[in-house]
This record gives sequence, structure tokens and C-alpha cells, in this order.
Amino acid sequence: MQAKTWHLGDSHQSLVLASFADTLPEVVYWGPPLPDTEDLKQLAAASATDVTGGMVDRNAPISLCPEASQTFPGQIGLTGRDPEGRTLAPQFRFESEASTSHGLTLTYADSQHDLNLIFELSLTPGTSLFRMQTRLETAREITVDWLAAPVLPIPAHTGEMIEFSGRWCAEFQTRRLPFAPGARMRDNRTGRSDHAHFPALIACSSATSNTGGEAYAFHYGWSGGHRMVAEELADGRRQVQFGHASASMKKGRSFSTAPLFATYSASGFNGAAIRFQRHLRENIVVGAREPRPVHYNCWEAVYFDHDLEELKAIATRAAGLGAERFVLDDGWFGLRDDDTSSLGDWVIDKRKYPDGLTPLIAHVKALGLEFGIWFEPEMINEDSELFRARPDWVLGSPDQVRGRQQLVLDLAREDVRAYLYDCIAPVLAQNDIGYIKWDHNRVLPVVDAAQTEGVYALIDRLRADFPHVEIESCASGGGRIDFGILERTQRVWLSDSNDALERQRIQHEAALFLPASVTGSHVGPRVSHTSGRTLNMSLRAWTAAQRYLGFEMDPRELSDEEIATLKEVTGWWKANRNWMMRADILRLDVSDPAMIAEQQLAEDGERFVVFAALLRTSDPILQQPVRLTGLDAGASYRINLVNREDAPGLSRGAPLLKENTLVASGQYLMSHGLILPWRFPESIWVIEGQRQ
Repeated sequence: MQAKTWHLGDSHQSLVLASFADTLPEVVYWGPPLPDTEDLKQLAAASATDVTGGMVDRNAPISLCPEASQTFPGQIGLTGRDPEGRTLAPQFRFESEASTSHGLTLTYADSQHDLNLIFELSLTPGTSLFRMQTRLETAREITVDWLAAPVLPIPAHTGEMIEFSGRWCAEFQTRRLPFAPGARMRDNRTGRSDHAHFPALIACSSATSNTGGEAYAFHYGWSGGHRMVAEELADGRRQVQFGHASASMKKGRSFSTAPLFATYSASGFNGAAIRFQRHLRENIVVGAREPRPVHYNCWEAVYFDHDLEELKAIATRAAGLGAERFVLDDGWFGLRDDDTSSLGDWVIDKRKYPDGLTPLIAHVKALGLEFGIWFEPEMINEDSELFRARPDWVLGSPDQVRGRQQLVLDLAREDVRAYLYDCIAPVLAQNDIGYIKWDHNRVLPVVDAAQTEGVYALIDRLRADFPHVEIESCASGGGRIDFGILERTQRVWLSDSNDALERQRIQHEAALFLPASVTGSHVGPRVSHTSGRTLNMSLRAWTAAQRYLGFEMDPRELSDEEIATLKEVTGWWKANRNWMMRADILRLDVSDPAMIAEQQLAEDGERFVVFAALLRTSDPILQQPVRLTGLDAGASYRINLVNREDAPGLSRGAPLLKENTLVASGQYLMSHGLILPWRFPESIWVIEGQRQ
């Protein structure tokens, strides 16, 4: 059968598409890079599967949009209805193609229903990440309930999948599941990417680890509700679909998925992770401050109790600790004394700030700090001037269940977006503000893609008019983290949990997709406000120093010893942040389940830092060596234990790093690893390495 073929590839991977008799294209190969001499027509022909008893006479392909008209036995890629309510079952045929140096656009048409289906496919140079998007266009208004981004097959030899779940203060939980006949479906209808539904999936084998084995990784770059399908058909073939949450597109003449980002790695989870990290850092995030300033947020110091002189005193202490940005959190506007009122009334509270924000900002700027401020623009309280004037602006029914004492504004409406812009823009224009913490503290009452598109439009307008203002995406912590929101923001608040032990796990799993430069991590209070756990300053500070460092406690509570430790770690972070914020975060494979270890490797490979945290008591008395990764096997490296003074008195032996530096080959460090001094649980070792 005659076939059109296309190849997208580089030195890391190849993706081969084939279209038989002008039907929708399907992936006939995705894996390690193919040689330039490969005959793509032969690969297309070799992809044909057999037919036997109990099957239809021809197997429907797992095309980029599996079709009901092809008698596809699994989840189809398009579900819609015509204006009369009849279910659509189009039969798309090749219309045109257009190529660029790094991508391909394929257009297919169904003349009977006046439909065009467009696939935009590219492989980003340098980061080797596929960016794939599906668009549907129609001459008449139809209803679309489901449209999948380009659908990709999963090879049978993988066998397992890693999906992401979680909750407030415990985001980025991973679960490793076997593929099995049937569909594993996650239909996230919360209206945001959500704590419990980070939009990603990794297919792998049982042997895949951080540093070895094959992995196929996916991320759907969308900030609203999404749907993921990982399906094994009865014949053994597998497919992965991502798109907007069910029924979120509704009626229209043009429909588009968000971009699906995907990559193949032959070097374990790290091989995929560094591509996502680099792509986000180099191609997604725009306008990030350089160098990344040390961040102070006053929320866990004062909550809603704003007193100008106290805030000045806190800012002064934060600056003394090394902070370079001061963020005024919730409570500065309307009559906001708790979370029951004033959302929507974005006017400075004259009771708390009779002279406006100017005195506080002037004090903060005199300390050499940038000033930032908190907004939650998408939400509204019933106890607000805005609600009393415009109750019709609320998204969803009047009798809906409230969330965190608040309702949601309908940002699909232009007048709502205009109102919010006219509130926020004057605050930014009339005050020296360089940063916004943009919060989103409840799920939506209805799932609607137009709401997310409205949020994008509002942020895009503000970014265009105030390009110097950085924005942090916060949604009760990590409830809205994805490549879609990060096209418009420069930082994410990974979790509301400032418990360093919880943070170790959350940061470690998030590094499968997020670089340090966007991942906010703060030194919290001595007693965590979210877990009640008491942790020492060394662990709290070094945990925050693994990412984009900040503080979020009342600095007046700190002891002299805590101040000294925090200033030392902050000074170390400032001295290293330029290379660390561009480093690859490599998760290390460790034999001790009580430990989390990672290695941050500089772009040029000349230096690295290893963080090895012991979360609980190890089962054996002595810890096993920590093996490194990504080094030049033939090169020599000088290794130094940064915080060797943290060794407790019960560490009575003389391991080399406890008193001296080590010079060893990359081969030794990757094969044998580092023997570290004994330490108590809930502690961390920090190891620097420099190529000789």
C-alpha cells in the first residue's frame, strides 16, 4: 500500500510517521535515532500487523487521531456532534503539508462534514523535545466534547507507567503502575492543572531507573482541566492521549488542544528530565530576573495582621539575612482581615496603609530589596463591593458549593477581564512593584477551557504593559504548574508546605520536569505551620538552597545560631546561583530508601553539587556509597564536603571527606561512589565537585 512518510529526529531520538492511502498519519517508529540511510517506506511497510480469528478484517491504526470511522476499538481522538446533534464520525484524508527546518504541519480534510484536522509537529533544536498540537476547523458550528493532542503509541516492551497525583501540601506524588488491558483514564475537572493531577505521564520498563533504561515522557502544557488516557487494546497495542478535560470545549468553529511535549530517553528518567528542564528554561520562560534574587515572603510571619512598623522591621531583618526581594502577601486590600471578605476589591486598605503602600515600598527599596505583592484576581468574596455590584460575574450557579469562603469570577467575559486589568494596572503603575504572587485558591465550579483562555489573556495583557514585573504562579501551592502558565510567569510556588522533609520529596519528583530556576523553595519556620514538625535550620536552609531560594518565616523568631546558619547557606547559594540556576538536576539512584539524593551538574560539566538528605533512620548502621552520574569517566574531580561541621558526635570514625578533600576519577565516582560520614536522620550532606 502506497504511503507518505515523514521523519523528525536528531542525535537523541527519531519519530517516523506514515500515512497509508492518504489516511491520517500514524507513528510507525519512535525510539533511538535512526541512521540517515534508513528506508522510511520499508519501515512503513514493516509496521503492518496480522489479522486472525475474532478480529475485524483490517486493524484500525493508532493514528494521530484514532477514528471511529476506521472501527478503532479503543478510545478515539475526536468526539463531537454536528448542529443537529448527530455524532460525528469523519473520515479524514490528506490535504497538504508544510515543512520547516525543525517541524511539520499536516492538514487532513473531511469534505462531507466540512472539517479540517491540522497537526503541528516540531522537534526543538538543542533540547530534543517534541511539541505537538492538534487543531480542528469547521465551516459550521459544531460541539466538541473531546479532541486529543497528537496521539502516540507506546511500545510493548515498556510495560509500566508512572503517573502523578497528590494533594495540598503533598504535590507530585508518583505511582508506578503496570500497563494492563483496558484504559487508565484521568479526567481532571477541577479547572486547573491541580495538586492531584499534574498533567504528565512516563512510560518505562521495570528496569528503568534515574540513570539507566528507556523512558517515554509526556507533559500537556495546559493550565485548565485535562484528560489523560493510557490504553492497552485487546490486541496488545498501546496508546497515550492528552487533551482538555471532557466537555470543556463546547460549541464553536475552531478548536485547539494545548501543546503536548514528549521525548524518548535511552538514559533513564534523567535523560528525559534534563530535556524538559532545559526546554522550560530556554524556550518557555521569558523575562526572568538575572541573577535570581533571594526571596522573602511575609505570609507565615503576619498572615492578615498588617502593621506598617512591624512589616518594616521584618523587612530589615530579612535583608540582614540576605533577602533581595520582599513580597507583601494577602491582606493589604479592601477590608481584608481574614479570608471571608474583599476578594475583588483591589484597592489599598486605608485602615492599614493610610498613606498607601509608599512608606513600606520606600523602606524596602532603601534596604536594596525589590518589592512584590500578592493578588488573587480570579476569585471573589460575597462580602465584597464587587459582588454586591456584579453578582452576575460569578462563574457557575448561585447555589454552588463555596470553596475557601470564595467564588470564582467568569474570566471568559471580556468585561470581567477589563475590570481586573483596570484594578491591577494602577497598583503596578503607581507603585514601584517588580513582582506579583498570583494565587488561585479553589477549584472551579465548572470545567471550561474558556476560563483558562481568559486567564491567559489577562496575564498576557499585563505582561505586555508591565514587562519588568515578574509573576509567580501559586494555586494553594502547586495547584497550577504546567508549561502553559509558565509561558506567562517566571516562578512557581511548588507547595504551601515549608516542611523540609516534605519538600525533599516534592522537589525531587518535580525535577522530572522543572528546573531550579523556576522552582520556588523557602526556608520555613522552626515549627512548620502545615505539618507541626520541628526541624533544624541546616536541613531547612539547605533544602531551600536546592532550588530558587527564599525565606517564609518571621525572622524575629530566629536564634543567633539559626541566623548564622541561614546567612552561611544564603551566602553559599548567592555565590553559586549563576551556574546552579542553569544546571541539570540529576536524580541519583540510591540503595537506601531513607535517602533522597540528587546531583546538580553545571552546563559545561566542570562542576557539580550533590545534596544527600536522610529523611529517616536508615535500616543498616552504615550508609552505602552514593554513586554519582553524568561525569566524564576519564576526568579527575576534587570533592569537598561543604557542611562537614554538621557531623554529629556519634560519628566517631574517620571517613576521608569528614576531614579532607578527595580527588578521584569520574569512573570511580559513578561506579563506586562516595562514602559519607554517619549522621542523624532529618539531616543533609552537601558535596561540591570540581573538575581538575
